Amino acid sequence: MSQWQVHGERSVYDSRWVQLDLVDVELPDGQRFEHHVVRMQRVAGVVVLDEHQRVLLMWRHRFITETWGWEIPMGIVEAGETGAETGAREVLEETGWRTGPLEFLLRYQPANGIVDSEHELYLARGAELVGEPADATEATRLEWVPLADIPGLIVKGELVSGASLVGLLYVRSGAVASPS
Repeated sequence: MSQWQVHGERSVYDSRWVQLDLVDVELPDGQRFEHHVVRMQRVAGVVVLDEHQRVLLMWRHRFITETWGWEIPMGIVEAGETGAETGAREVLEETGWRTGPLEFLLRYQPANGIVDSEHELYLARGAELVGEPADATEATRLEWVPLADIPGLIVKGELVSGASLVGLLYVRSGAVASPS
């Protein structure tokens, strides 16, 4: 089995949010060229599930794609934080709900052919409302949505965020054991 060989790379752009590199690669058949690679911060997201099998979702506008949709809370893993700490912090900041302990669900790369952006997803079984969201710009509204309604939201184009899709469909698939 052959793999691509990396001969070097150079940064084209770098910020707190994103880095764009050109990587000098050689394919197993000898072709050699520069490949664009987008590198992004590690992020953590949380599916918050209550005892009625509803999930806490945020209705958000995304100017980049000019879309509105439902999303789970998520954000950048800051230096010194674990993914679970980030997830709990983001749920509180973005929704005003405090979770209990988080269960690790999975780790994935959303577009590993061109983007290096590690995503970690967690499950919170319940949460307590402790106040208003710290950042009112994160969501237009918050709702507890029945987990059974997720496929319908996807069909209507109201759930398009990759991390939200992966997390919600993973939980809905039954891959997560019910508490004893």
